[in-house]
Amino acid sequence: MSRLLGLSPVANDQTRLLILGSFPGVASLRAQQYYGHPQNHFWRILGALWNLPLLQMPYADRIAALLAHGLGLWDVYGACEREGSLDADIRQGELNDLASLNRRCPALQAVAHNGGESFKHAKHTQRLGLPVFKLPSSSAANASWSFERKRAAWAEVVLLYGKGPGQGPSDEVLHNACLY
Repeated sequence: MSRLLGLSPVANDQTRLLILGSFPGVASLRAQQYYGHPQNHFWRILGALWNLPLLQMPYADRIAALLAHGLGLWDVYGACEREGSLDADIRQGELNDLASLNRRCPALQAVAHNGGESFKHAKHTQRLGLPVFKLPSSSAANASWSFERKRAAWAEVVLLYGKGPGQGPSDEVLHNACLY
């Protein structure tokens, strides 16, 4: 098994909620994009919460929308060994330095773990002194949760700490930009 390297964090000084996955899947690593597999519900959930067609937007515009709404992305693992995309197959996981990201994001108010594998490391995120949440995995492999049930669970956290529809000055600009 070869050693895989994860993606860089997506966050800025306005990030209020950091969403932590476990480690990017094969499609995400290949594309160098968070939640790059078309079956993953991540972008669909956020699009529904913000009333934005994120799935139709180029990746750079998705990231701009994410940041405009006060959200950031990263994974608990910065590197690991794994064949395929399943969290259960992660071996020799190397944890990311979450404390350094916390220092670079002065507005950070909470951390949300996307799924069970990520949440296994909640003890590390709790050391940041922020509220920590467990969200149902946005992965299509989490078939026991319907899209609507996932959306409702995510809404409780995302809309509490991030900006909702109409709260970000760039919502209309982002929405119109993707219609070209």
